[in-house]
Amino acid sequence: MNELTCIVIGGGYAGINAVKAIRKTYKGDGGTRRLRLILIDQHPYHLRKVLLFKPAVTDEDIKVPLTKLFPEGVEFVQAAVTKIESGEKTILYRDFGGNEHSIHYDVLVVAAGSVIRRPDSAQGGIALSSIDAAKKIREEWCSNLRKAVNEKNGTERQRLMTIAVGGAGISGIETSAELAHFVREDARQLGLDPNEVMVNLVNANDRLFPEGPVKIGRKLEQFLNAKGVTVIHGSRVLHEKGGTLTLSSGKTMSVGLCIWTLGLMPNPVLKSMGLPVTSKGYAMVDESYRVQGAHGVYCIGDCAQIVDPASGKADGKTCKEATAQATRLGKVMMADLAGRTAPVHKSFMDFFCFGLGPEQGLVWTRIWGMNMIMTGRLGWKLRKYTWDSASLLPS
Repeated sequence: MNELTCIVIGGGYAGINAVKAIRKTYKGDGGTRRLRLILIDQHPYHLRKVLLFKPAVTDEDIKVPLTKLFPEGVEFVQAAVTKIESGEKTILYRDFGGNEHSIHYDVLVVAAGSVIRRPDSAQGGIALSSIDAAKKIREEWCSNLRKAVNEKNGTERQRLMTIAVGGAGISGIETSAELAHFVREDARQLGLDPNEVMVNLVNANDRLFPEGPVKIGRKLEQFLNAKGVTVIHGSRVLHEKGGTLTLSSGKTMSVGLCIWTLGLMPNPVLKSMGLPVTSKGYAMVDESYRVQGAHGVYCIGDCAQIVDPASGKADGKTCKEATAQATRLGKVMMADLAGRTAPVHKSFMDFFCFGLGPEQGLVWTRIWGMNMIMTGRLGWKLRKYTWDSASLLPS
């Protein structure tokens, strides 16, 4: 029997959901050739990147072995893809011994994802960009609390118990809420006054959540305030040096720790792979996720510039969009293989979830022109469901 080789590059949210969708769609569509499905990633695990704040406050493991997600039917290659030769339908990759290899494909899915923006090293602070960085953040605030126990100078004690989070997107909101809870709990256990813990969230915009209604931004701020988070609007963190934080407004404050949550940018390896990219570095695809000028190559997730052809709206860069794109991609691929008209991209509904500390959350969606809001434990359950389902885990 002939074999169809499909390679998926990237074990992030888009990649693992693409693998799931391709397997399901190919089987359901009655594919006549044996499907050889290969997943390539530099790591042997799926990193639950949206939960990076967890190891900054607890011992929770946010890595899921790829063999756990796909115990059979999927080949794994731990390597870095260096080049896509679309004319020959071949990819080149480098294993961890530095050895170069090549492999032929019939269908290729690029889901290389994004990388977290980092400030210049001279700006100080710690960017929440990896598990190691998250653990360093935890070590820093724990160390500061221990120092505060024996600090007699009130001003210095307050500095040690003050944290600034630079960047107020979803990651910044969720990180500040988690910190406010766990740092206060640790302060209480050490005999410190938990009310002296200060968490400042620095927001470059004039309100939180500019993607949604004003009242949702206000409600988020109310929840954060109740947790002990102070939101500073209309300003950016310029740098932190020697315990002094300088804002673009000219204001300074004393802090024991500065954490950067600056959002995402497309993976820079796309260009080196040989894919056509936009001025901002996103892969250029059509309305059915096909990479321009590369037959049999598709791209979804954070690394692609995906636009709804009906509305002209660019898709968001969260795991919920990646999941929906992956599901549609499976149908697109089968249609292309069979010579049928393929479905085209449609924007995901307005739906946003926020974790606001342990077992607390807020969900906003717009249905039939009406705003629906769920908060508290229900909001957290829905938030947890989105986290788990995006990582193909039972909730």
